Amino acid sequence: MSVPDFLLRHRVRIEPYLGESAYGPRYGDPIEDIPALVAEAVRMVRAPDGREVTSTAQVITAPGLTCPPGSRLTLPGGRVTTALTVAHHTAPGLPVPACMEVSCE
Repeated sequence: MSVPDFLLRHRVRIEPYLGESAYGPRYGDPIEDIPALVAEAVRMVRAPDGREVTSTAQVITAPGLTCPPGSRLTLPGGRVTTALTVAHHTAPGLPVPACMEVSCE
């Protein structure tokens, strides 16, 4: 079971991170109008390299979205931010919806 669409009240835009090039970070084609639930709250998270960093926004989406750490997100208010961590939440066999949580700078 996936998180119900009626709970995903916001819309975000994601440009998936593809890696580094000689000219800086490379991003894939933007994915527009993604249903999400955005909470702009300050939290400490651990980055993929082990550092503790401050996240200023958390984005909940349906599972299966392509958004690796480093991806560029445009939040509903127009703020452009970067994905720090991505967590896939599942609970097989339990009546809890699966979702993906992206913690942003």
